[in-house]
Amino acid sequence: MGWKAIHRWLGLTIGTLAVVLGITGVILAFDPVQQAWQAPAAPGDLSVATLVERVTRTVPGAEEIRHLPSGAIVVFGFVGDQAQAHYVDPADGRMLGAWQPSALPRWVKNLHRSLLLGDAGRWGAAGIALAIGVLCVSALVLLLRRMGGWRRLAARVRGSLAQRIHVVTGRVVLALLCLTSITALTMSASTLGLVALDAGTEPDVVSVATGQTALPVGQLSMLQSLSVQDLRKLNFPAAADPEDTWKVATSQGEGWIDRYSGKTLAWQDVTLAQRIYDWALVLHTGEGAWPWAVVLALVGASVLLFWLSGVFIWWQARRQAPHITGNNPLAQADVLIFVASEGGSTWGFAQALHDALGHNGHRVYTGALELFQTTAATRQVFVLAATYGEGQAPTHASHALERIAKLSTNTVPVTVLGFGDRQFPAFCAFAEALEKTLRAQGWPALLPLECIHQQSSQQFARWGQALARALGEPLVLEHVPRMPPTTELTLVTRQDYPGLTDQPTAILRFAWPAQAWLERLRGHGLAHFAAGDLVGIVPPGSAVPRYYSLASGWEDGFLEICVRQMPGGLCSTHLLGLQPGDHIAAFIRSNPGFALPRTRRPVLLIGAGTGVAPLAGFIRRNERHTPMHLYFGGRDPARDFYFGPEIQRWLGEGRLGSVQTVFSRVPDGGGYVQDALRRDAERLRDLVAQGAIVRVCGSRAMARDVAETLDAVLAPLQLSISQLKAKERYAEDVF
Repeated sequence: MGWKAIHRWLGLTIGTLAVVLGITGVILAFDPVQQAWQAPAAPGDLSVATLVERVTRTVPGAEEIRHLPSGAIVVFGFVGDQAQAHYVDPADGRMLGAWQPSALPRWVKNLHRSLLLGDAGRWGAAGIALAIGVLCVSALVLLLRRMGGWRRLAARVRGSLAQRIHVVTGRVVLALLCLTSITALTMSASTLGLVALDAGTEPDVVSVATGQTALPVGQLSMLQSLSVQDLRKLNFPAAADPEDTWKVATSQGEGWIDRYSGKTLAWQDVTLAQRIYDWALVLHTGEGAWPWAVVLALVGASVLLFWLSGVFIWWQARRQAPHITGNNPLAQADVLIFVASEGGSTWGFAQALHDALGHNGHRVYTGALELFQTTAATRQVFVLAATYGEGQAPTHASHALERIAKLSTNTVPVTVLGFGDRQFPAFCAFAEALEKTLRAQGWPALLPLECIHQQSSQQFARWGQALARALGEPLVLEHVPRMPPTTELTLVTRQDYPGLTDQPTAILRFAWPAQAWLERLRGHGLAHFAAGDLVGIVPPGSAVPRYYSLASGWEDGFLEICVRQMPGGLCSTHLLGLQPGDHIAAFIRSNPGFALPRTRRPVLLIGAGTGVAPLAGFIRRNERHTPMHLYFGGRDPARDFYFGPEIQRWLGEGRLGSVQTVFSRVPDGGGYVQDALRRDAERLRDLVAQGAIVRVCGSRAMARDVAETLDAVLAPLQLSISQLKAKERYAEDVF
C-alpha cells in the first residue's frame, strides 16, 4: 500500500475520531489561558516558607498548597468535614475565590483522553494519536511529491479550493500536529502503565518526636531556601499524627522534612521519565504557557479543516476518477488490463477493451499499472500505457518498470498498446520501454507494440480488428472519449496580428463566471491557474482537446492565450473565428514542471513566436521585480511581435530587466533567437553562474537549437543543459 492510500484511508476512517480529539483539544486549550488570567502569579523572590506563613494566617484548615502551571496558587483544606479549595493571593495570602473545575471541562477532558470509555478508551485515544502521527508522515511525503521537493515547499499551490486549503494548512501546521501526536503518545505511555514516572516506593520516614513543639515553618531551612517558582506541591504534616512530615514536590524532585528538627529526611530526584512527561504535558496542553495554548487551539481547529477539505478532495477524486464498470476480482479474471495514464483519457480506451472482451464471455479485471501481476487464472494481459512529458511514465506508474523487472516470468502473453503524440520526439517512449523490458524478461506477446496517435478512436478500432484476428473471436472496439468537467469562458477582447501568409494570430482574453466559494470547494468552476499552465479546449468536430499555454494567472482576473492559425487546425480555426461575447468550454491542466518558482535569482526567458505567451505571464506577475531577461524571436516585428506594447511597458515598470529581440524575415533582424544567445554568451554565463533559472517555450526545433547553443555557451563553466535540468533550473514547454 502506497503513502497516498495510507493517507486516504486513515483520514477517512480515523479522521472522524481525530476531529473529536481536535475539537475537545481546542476547548481544553482555553483552560491554561483562563487559569493564567484568573489569579495573580507568585513573585519570583517569594520563598515557600513565607507563602506558608501567609496562607496559615488567612486560610483555616490548610493542608496542601499547589502551584499550578499557570502560576496561580491554590490552597486545599478542610473546614469541619467540608473540603475546600481556594485561589490565594501570594502577596498577602488572602483568599480570592473558590477553585473548582466545572463539570463541562471535566467531561471534555474525559472525552479527549478516553472517549468516555474508560481504560479501553485510553487505548483507543492512544491509537488515534498514533494514526495522526502516521497521517503526518504520509502527508509530508505527499506534500513533497506535490510541491516537487523541499526547495519548492513554499511554492504556489494550485488546484481546487479544497486542495489549496488542505495543502496550505498542512504546510503551516503539519509539524505541530506531528508534535501533538508524539506528546500524546508520550503521555499515554504513562497513563496506560507502560512507563513508570516515579522512582518507586516512597521512603519510610517519620518525624522523630523529641517532646518539643514542631518548628515554625519560618525555621525550616529547605522551605526558606525554596522559591515558590520551583514549587509544585507542599503537603502539611497532619496535626493528629505527631510522626507525619512535611512533603515538598519540586521540578527537581521530592523531599520529606522532619517537623521538629527541620532536617531533610529523604530526597528523591525526579526521574528522566518524569522530566520527559513534564515537557510533553506542557507541549501538549499549554499548561504554564498560555500563548502556546492559543497555538494549540488553532492546531486543534485545523484538524476539522483538514478533515473537511480531505473529504471534499476524496469526493472530487471519486467523482472524477476513472471507474471501470463490470470489473471482476483479479484472482478470478482470465484477462487482465493494466493502465498508465497521466490525464485519465487512457482509461476510456481501457473501458472499451474491457467491455468488448467481457461481451465475449471473458472475466476481465482492469487496474492501474503499478498493480501489475498475474494469477493462476490469467490467460492474457494487456497494458495500455500513455507517455508523459519527455518520455516518462505517468506519475502514478513511475515505479512500474522496476516492479515488472522484479517479477518472475511466465508464459502468459503481455501485449502493450501505447498512447502519445507524434509531434513529440519521445512519442510512446514509455510504452516502448515497457515493451523492451517485458521482452527482455521473456514475456511473450499476442501482438507487437502498437502506438495510438492523439487518442485516435479510429486507430484504436483498427488495432481491435488485429486483436480479434489474433484471439480468433469477434471483437469490436468502440471508444467514446470522456472529457473532464469544463467551464464556460466568455471572450472579452482580442488583439489581432496579421502574421505571415495564411497564419494570422490573435491574443484572446477570456472571462469566466463568478463562482460561489461552496461551489469552488466542491470542485466546480475553473480551477486556479498560473502562467505556464495549460487550458484544454475541444473544438467542434473533434473529440481531442487542444492545449494552449496560459499567458495569465488566476490573480490577473482573466484567462489569456495566444493562438496562431495552423494549417487544417480545427481548434485554431474555431478560436480565431470567435468575437467578443462568444463562449467556449474549457478546462485547466496544471503544468508544474514549467512553473516559475518564487525566487530572487535571475530568470532567463527564451521564446519564439506564440511561445512568448507563458513568458509574458511570468513577467506580468513579477511584482517583486525579480531580475528577468527576455530573449524573443519572431519573423517580422510589424506582423508577429506578440505582447510588444506590454513588454515595453513592463520594461519601464521594472518587471522586466532587459529584452533582446530578433526577427528572421527582415534585413538586419538579427537572425534567430539562438543567434541572440550566442552574441550574449558572456552575459549568459554570468547570469547562470549567479544561479539563473531558465524557461524556454516555442517549437520543438527552436527548443533543440536553443539547447545546443546554450550547451556551447556554458561549456567554459563546465555546465550543460542536462545538469541545469537535474537541478530544476531549466525547463521547456514545447509544441
